[in-house]
Amino acid sequence: MVAGLLLMAASMPSAAQRPPRTLVALLAHADDETAASPVLARYAREGVRVYLIVATDGSGGSGAQATLQRSENGPVGDALVKARAEEARCSAAALGAQAPVLLAFADGKLGDYLSDRTLLARLTDQIGAEIARLRPEVVITWGPDGGTGHPDHRLVSAIATQLLRTGAPGMPERLFYMYFPADIYTLTPQRTPAPLFYPRAQFFTMKVQFTPADLAAAHAAMACHATQFNPDQLKVLQPGLARLWNGTIAFIPAVSSFTGDDFFQ
Repeated sequence: MVAGLLLMAASMPSAAQRPPRTLVALLAHADDETAASPVLARYAREGVRVYLIVATDGSGGSGAQATLQRSENGPVGDALVKARAEEARCSAAALGAQAPVLLAFADGKLGDYLSDRTLLARLTDQIGAEIARLRPEVVITWGPDGGTGHPDHRLVSAIATQLLRTGAPGMPERLFYMYFPADIYTLTPQRTPAPLFYPRAQFFTMKVQFTPADLAAAHAAMACHATQFNPDQLKVLQPGLARLWNGTIAFIPAVSSFTGDDFFQ
């Protein structure tokens, strides 16, 4: 009897032998992961396979736009596309994530796809194909408002929700919407929230903690995006976000039953 139990135990895969869990961050732009980067770093550190799927080529994030969200005198055109692809790879490496999946659709144009069924179907099919290939247990993306109101963010969020609700292959029910902290506008005084923009606190029922090491990885990842954030901007945004997060990032579950402090439980 004992020998049989020992044989059964030996044949069962240990935790170390089980396939690693997978988390996908479905993003519109190469720097969007900043909204959840400490949490992505945490799960990568814990052995989860973390993937960034980036829908656009980054060509719309020109360094020539001198705002708090952009560096000055940066590359444009094909040079910007190449630079932002490298920045995405740099950020993924800093977070401990896998190589990013770059779909390279036109940046700043996804909102226009609503009037072009062919392009909308192509984007949906490519995102769906990557989800089916990776088969994640968890997907995070922007909320239906796009987190910042950006049309690209809104469409990526809508596609993720569509894949969940239609039962697309590989799409998990554990879909979570990410946001910057509501008070991020105190760090960017020239931008103000739009009416009916930020969800009420009661909906943020998944609250994931991270460590100082995870925050350091997130800072390194953010610094990779040199076309989007210059050193002076990082000096404002990095400590400001750290203070606003205070060791925890809150998410909204697409399915209300998934609440707690761990995406996978």
